[in-house]
Amino acid sequence: MALVTPTSGQAQESTRAASHAAAGTHTLKQALEAAWQRSLEVSESRGRSARAQADQAVTQSWLSAAPALSLGQREGSAGAPAGSRETELELALPLWWPGQRKTEGQAAQSQSAWVQATEQAERLRLAGRLREAMGALHLAEADLYQLEQQVQDLAQLTQDVDRRVRAGDLAPADALATRAEWLAAQAHAGAARQALGIQQSHWHLLTGLAPLKLQTSVAPVLAQLPDTHPELVLASAAVDLGQRRADLATVQRSDSPELTLGLRLEHPGQGAASQSSVVVALRVPVGGQVYQQPRITAALGELDMAQTQAQRTRERLRAEVALAQSQLGLSQAQLQAEQERAQLLAERARLIDKSFRAGETALPDMLRAMAAALSAKSALARHQINHQTAMARLEQALGLLP
Repeated sequence: MALVTPTSGQAQESTRAASHAAAGTHTLKQALEAAWQRSLEVSESRGRSARAQADQAVTQSWLSAAPALSLGQREGSAGAPAGSRETELELALPLWWPGQRKTEGQAAQSQSAWVQATEQAERLRLAGRLREAMGALHLAEADLYQLEQQVQDLAQLTQDVDRRVRAGDLAPADALATRAEWLAAQAHAGAARQALGIQQSHWHLLTGLAPLKLQTSVAPVLAQLPDTHPELVLASAAVDLGQRRADLATVQRSDSPELTLGLRLEHPGQGAASQSSVVVALRVPVGGQVYQQPRITAALGELDMAQTQAQRTRERLRAEVALAQSQLGLSQAQLQAEQERAQLLAERARLIDKSFRAGETALPDMLRAMAAALSAKSALARHQINHQTAMARLEQALGLLP
């Protein structure tokens, strides 16, 4: 059976070049904005903002609720002349309790601040998803690149071995061994190409943009958790909103006072002249404390939960910052060690290759040296990307948006 001579790897190289050419030149900030516009959170944020604006508009009115118009007519009554009729037209105007309008205005402002803080916190969470997706995408690209390089190197080695077998310098078994390694490398490259396609699809689903190019960044200069962290700002806004709602519950009752303005027309009947009168009434509910207490208790309970959540959030974020800083330091040490290891194994592979070409080293030793050097080079590439991802995770822990 004839053996197919392997190519020089130009197809794999062109595939990698096309992949890099397709990579977007936009920034992570632009990718975040694109992802935000595609997310479900943007619709929720718009809805919350519209509701907060509507609540603020209510507090600008001098009425606590919509007015009500009533019309009534009564014809005849016991002892009244025939044809007598009374017509009443009333307008009921719900009024604010003392201090209620001001307190509701403050609660509406707190709700607006909470809505803005919620949006920033959701943007930060989305940025974290993008940072992780970008790291996974670059790892997949690095794996594919290294495997394509291995395919090219093994293709060249296979050609050299075939030539030496034909010249009688090596046994035919050596040609079969190198070709088997080359085919295995092709299979691994195909699997890596599929894995890269999955990561690219995930990134496009998030942003709708081409993948970002890997950019070298520096570690954040912040060493402690800043008070401007979006999640801390959100927790503080939730506490403030809970306090405003608790204050509102103490002045707000189930029923509002009502000012009624009315006009009454009386037709005595039997040809008597009609009479009219103006009605002014004030309705003030009393004794509603017992009905108000459940709402006050619920508001105070929500305030206590918000305060507890704020404390837990600060503790969690501090732990996340400490962990991210520790992982960044470890990543730096691992990267330095891997750089030295890759250099040593690359030099060893070069020397063994030279020895193999001189006929002083067996093919299995040559293959093992190539595999070790390639593994170290691939590990170095992954550690470089992991180091960049560790810096991105520290930025995420510190609440820094792109």
